[in-house]
Amino acid sequence: MIRLIVLLALLAALAPSARAQPRPPEGSEFQLFVENDMLARADRYYTNGIKLGGGVPFDLLQFPAAELLRQLTPEGSGKIHLGLFVGQNLYTPQSIRISQPQPLDRPWAAWLYLGGAAQRTKENRLDTVEIDLGLVGPSALGREVQSNWHRLIGSPQPMGWHNQIGNEPAFLVSYFGKTKHKLGGGSGLELELIPHGGATVGTVMTLARAGGILRLGRHMTGFGPDTIEPGGAMLQNMRREIESGRSQNLEWYVFAGLDHRLIAHNIFLDGTVFRNGPSVRHRPHVYDLTAGLSLRIKAVRISVTRVRRSEEFFTAAKSGGPQTFDSFNLGIEF
Repeated sequence: MIRLIVLLALLAALAPSARAQPRPPEGSEFQLFVENDMLARADRYYTNGIKLGGGVPFDLLQFPAAELLRQLTPEGSGKIHLGLFVGQNLYTPQSIRISQPQPLDRPWAAWLYLGGAAQRTKENRLDTVEIDLGLVGPSALGREVQSNWHRLIGSPQPMGWHNQIGNEPAFLVSYFGKTKHKLGGGSGLELELIPHGGATVGTVMTLARAGGILRLGRHMTGFGPDTIEPGGAMLQNMRREIESGRSQNLEWYVFAGLDHRLIAHNIFLDGTVFRNGPSVRHRPHVYDLTAGLSLRIKAVRISVTRVRRSEEFFTAAKSGGPQTFDSFNLGIEF
């Protein structure tokens, strides 16, 4: 129910008044990301993420993100596009039916945030800066969202949210860059390699990352599937600028990829910065193996990704095993 309320509130904020304009202005867009482990028949660790937003007619966090992007990519060209997102991530131990503290397992944690993104391209390169501000702890509404969702779908109720990490304001500043390289193809198919790299600093996470995807399809646009992590989404209104000659109404591709992260800090494992609380020792090297499908029909784009994530933490008693979850993205251009 809370997810529905948040979604409707954002749609109301993004939509222009029907009296002033019958439809959103050209160049605006909407994006929705959902990550969940339900289809993988699991309910543990990173158990749910949701992020939604797109282009909006005012500056907030987008302004400092744009200024930072100009400093990081002074050789960039083209217009800087701006986006605003709201999101929430939920993390739980392996068993959600235990009400007692579980000091030898992953802490209960939630992260609720507002993010501003700035983005521009130069030839076959895409650069993105995203700044996220929000809260971890009970104020991030993890208990309410997971309890209501499980009640709706008839799943067991989570019993241990009173053991979650404490309330604390938190932030992220992320840079993410992608390049696109055509490798050839045949029979009307195209093959592309899209390596990426970036870094994040903040009280939520501090890390460096590198990886890439290989994709095969027809009439491919953009820089691969949009993703929920900071800087991972390509703003839909940018597609119209850099691919103005796009004439095909149908686009599809399959892809597989790898993302490796060198992690210095993870608040969802290390615990809050300014107070003592539950924590475990994070692993410094974490990687994701991904595979999926992306489909665009005219102005609507849908991507589905299966993610296999390596162990993120270990304790004196046991290791936190790998996990599998699915990522869904819906993008609509106006």
